[in-house]
Amino acid sequence: MVGPEPLRFVSRGPYIGRMRPLSFVGLALVAAGAFVLVRGLSFTSQKSVLKVGDFQASVEEHRTVPPWVGGLLVAGGILLIAGGSRRRP
Repeated sequence: MVGPEPLRFVSRGPYIGRMRPLSFVGLALVAAGAFVLVRGLSFTSQKSVLKVGDFQASVEEHRTVPPWVGGLLVAGGILLIAGGSRRRP
């Protein structure tokens, strides 16, 4: 009794049909940076300012991510896409 033949993977050339990892990460950074630039991003943090026995007073702070962070994400993403799309010898 002969078992099934092992699977063989056929290569269609270098990187045809799949995205390079650096380009994929760069695309994700560009998308996140564009989101921060267009919509803005905010988060809430809680700080305990007073705690006496069972009594606790806390303050809730609403903070926003500055737009320059989105610009840095977009710029870094573009650099990664450019670096990932270069041909290797």
